[in-house]
Amino acid sequence: MSFSGTVKEELAEQINPARHCQLAELAALLHFCASTLDGGKHLCLDTENEAVARKCFTLFKKTFNIDNVVTGTKDRLLPDDESEMKVIQALHLNGHAGNTILLTTPVNSILVKNSCCARAYLRGAFISIGSMSDPEKSYHLEFVCSESAQARQLKEIIQGFQIEAKVIKRKKYDVVYLKEGAGIVDLLNVMGAHVSLMNLENLRIVKEMRNSINRRVNCETANISKTVTAASKQIEDILLVRDKYGFENLPDNLKQMAEIRLEHPDAALKELGGYLEPPVGKSGVNHRLRRLSEIADGIRS
Repeated sequence: MSFSGTVKEELAEQINPARHCQLAELAALLHFCASTLDGGKHLCLDTENEAVARKCFTLFKKTFNIDNVVTGTKDRLLPDDESEMKVIQALHLNGHAGNTILLTTPVNSILVKNSCCARAYLRGAFISIGSMSDPEKSYHLEFVCSESAQARQLKEIIQGFQIEAKVIKRKKYDVVYLKEGAGIVDLLNVMGAHVSLMNLENLRIVKEMRNSINRRVNCETANISKTVTAASKQIEDILLVRDKYGFENLPDNLKQMAEIRLEHPDAALKELGGYLEPPVGKSGVNHRLRRLSEIADGIRS
């Protein structure tokens, strides 16, 4: 199962004991996954998502004591008009005229005014229209909304928990998305996906450690390559000076430096300075090698 599917399964098992939170989550499930029959008079569950169907069944039972819902995409969801009216009124699904069911607007603000209810609403929204990329590859979590107003409300609710979310247009959909690993972790915590949160945190730690090691290795490799290239050039210059000019014609400090460099071709500048008599610091070694290179350049020209 994908990481996104694992998160949904975990959220589907979460049942808040408070009825007002159950109503908020049920409202999200219906707004994002239900449709209407007979010109907007009856509800039907327009989804093949088993987690959504299972959660709806559980919430209808707990909030309205309705246990004979039908989850077929072309069937009436609720068994009778009385049950349906209770649900419509409790979830504020009435259209302006009062005789049709309206699912394309944002959920009524009364249902998500409390922080706990907003958490439940986000949980229902993710189960319905959410998805998440494999955190091994990238950090990306999104909700694909068919209505702009619903996307704006979803974004505002997420931002109410101090989590940055953005909206982008993708074909005919409005997509609310998060791309920062820390923000995704915070949202999983808000929704109650604590096991998935810990798994994601573990993956983040491993990924960040791996990236840190790679950066360090790349830096050290670059430094080693730079050092080797510089040493090769120094030795090439010193050999030219020896063969074309002669060490005996060099000042004693440059002669000693040239001989030490040839004896220790792989040594760093600081190490070379320790071999000199008397010892010389890194800047002094660098200065002498630069003088030898200048003499070699003069020979070449």
